[in-house]
Amino acid sequence: MSRGLGDVYKRQIEDIAFAEELFDRFYNVGSTGTGGVTRLGYSKEEDEMHEIFASIGEELGCKCYHDEVGNTFVSNTDEAEYTLIGSHLDSVIDGGRYDGVSGIITGLLILHWLKENNINLPLKVVAFRCEESSNFGRCTIGSGLITKEIYKHDVGDCVSKAGERLKDIFDSRGYSLQPQIIRGVKQYFELHIEQGKVLEEYGDQVGIVSTIAGPRRFNLHILGQAEHSGATPMDMRSDALCGAAEIILEIENIGREESLYSSVATVGVVQNLPNALNVIPGDVTLGVDMRGIDSESLERMETRMKNTAKKICARRGLTFYKEKINEIPPIGMTKELQERLCKAAKQLHISHRVMPSGAGHDAMSFANICDTAMLFIPCEKGISHNKKEFTTIESICDGARVLFECLKEDAQ
Repeated sequence: MSRGLGDVYKRQIEDIAFAEELFDRFYNVGSTGTGGVTRLGYSKEEDEMHEIFASIGEELGCKCYHDEVGNTFVSNTDEAEYTLIGSHLDSVIDGGRYDGVSGIITGLLILHWLKENNINLPLKVVAFRCEESSNFGRCTIGSGLITKEIYKHDVGDCVSKAGERLKDIFDSRGYSLQPQIIRGVKQYFELHIEQGKVLEEYGDQVGIVSTIAGPRRFNLHILGQAEHSGATPMDMRSDALCGAAEIILEIENIGREESLYSSVATVGVVQNLPNALNVIPGDVTLGVDMRGIDSESLERMETRMKNTAKKICARRGLTFYKEKINEIPPIGMTKELQERLCKAAKQLHISHRVMPSGAGHDAMSFANICDTAMLFIPCEKGISHNKKEFTTIESICDGARVLFECLKEDAQ
């Protein structure tokens, strides 16, 4: 082994050890008895994660500050324009330890490498608040508020799992629901675990995101007649749950047929009333999540779902109405940055592929205000939002190295 190659391996081992140390700093926050973590947005657990992040930033010799909504920034610059690397530190209920945290560790690694190699690149790393929808039923709140791209409407009346309004939480902390828009961001980057199986199945080390799928979410309300389950003959029933079951299967079929266009459709919530063993269901609400990178495909899915549900309910003597909760269009990442990331991966001999993201991310908030790019790293069996979520520290370092190689082109 040549001396040069030996030095490279030694450097990589040191980087992995440093990244492992960073990961361990966050590890125990919000630990649950089942092996996962719960770090809900604007909770004391998320607060603690942000405090640790800021402490690490200070140890790296960076300036740390919070904005008007509680997002935490670690900065190596006072310049007006800068590169921004971001992710989040909250989790779903009883979730995994790598979602969001991997991206924050990546940003800290790059700040460390810039300082270590005496490279002058104005850079800020941000931990956004409340990326997950688990606490308030709305996602990307921290990034959406400061870009005014996702949340142009009021989110103050959203209520947490603990029964607190977001407005009241903001008032108690001195935050603002109408913050100044973020300024000076030349380009935004985010690394995230894939939350799917593609990279693992194909054996690729890094994914370069082309488009983030746009979600459309609905509540479908199916109304029948709640009656005694023993006294009502089968041919005299208006069973809302049986109608809902048909609708669920049809939504699955619609998603399968539109999968050619990388679209998906999921019924993730079923609320059945009165939900009693001896009462025919009279009122069912289905929570539907549709996602895709093709707007025409999303439109077809929504139209087919509505028409199919109406037909099923008419045949069964049920009443149906659709409530659209939210809609965000598919969002493309900046082509030039995709090409630069691909070039960096090739230079480092790190296998990669260009791919869409089925999940939403904070990067969606930035795509219309600056050049924006995302990288994925594999997660074991595609599992995410689950205590079994896992990626390797080596994978985090692979993704960070690709981003660092790309950013070195911008060094002053």
